[in-house]
Amino acid sequence: MRKLALRIRYCGTAYHGWQRQEKDITVQEVLERALAITCEEPIRVVGCGRTDAGVHAERYCVSFDSNTKIPLDRLPIALNTRLPDDIVVEAAVEAPDDFNAILSCIKKEYTYQIRNSRIRDPFTAPFSYFYPKPLDHERMARGAAAFVGTHDFSAVRSVGTQTKTTVRTVHHFEVERVGEMIRLRVCANGFLYNMARAMVGTLLYVSEGKIAPEEIPALLEKGNRRLTGPTVPPQGLALTRLWYDGVVGQMMDN
Repeated sequence: MRKLALRIRYCGTAYHGWQRQEKDITVQEVLERALAITCEEPIRVVGCGRTDAGVHAERYCVSFDSNTKIPLDRLPIALNTRLPDDIVVEAAVEAPDDFNAILSCIKKEYTYQIRNSRIRDPFTAPFSYFYPKPLDHERMARGAAAFVGTHDFSAVRSVGTQTKTTVRTVHHFEVERVGEMIRLRVCANGFLYNMARAMVGTLLYVSEGKIAPEEIPALLEKGNRRLTGPTVPPQGLALTRLWYDGVVGQMMDN
């Protein structure tokens, strides 16, 4: 029995999130089905985190135990023949016995894309939030900087999952405009349910003048979800980077 780790990527449009569910199709279910056929044994994977329905992943890590003798350089190819076009396995490595895709993850980065133009673009629509009103990305960047640090993020999370603590550390939160696309990249040691999308929604309020950038620390201290911005739609969000130690970290960075 070996501990294996995979680097995968997926378009989340057709799935009800990552985590296996009883009635709705999920990325985990589809991947485990392909693994069971390919490895000729039942397999349950551990994912690096939950992504909601419609959210994407440019970088995602899973771990699992297997007796398969398939060479690791051939395993992605074998799996991809049994996966739909919107899920791809990019690499596989043998990980330490105590490796766990979620517990061993040091930090994660999500990127949210906003299509800020008067006319929507059908080619970017599945991967961005169409927002026709003008946005002040520089003001949003000042607001994003106020989220950086260790805080209680209760004010920007939705109730839906149990967690021991709502304190997280945001390492960076960057906002840039490239033409009509605004990209917001936020990196933290962990994310609460809908935390990234609620922070982006709060920055929309900052752009519109409903919240001042310097008010954000006080709003976090109050911990009242009703005082911050809305939870923006899922299709603009993608998990874009993961940090691990050792051989898995090398695989994720390649």
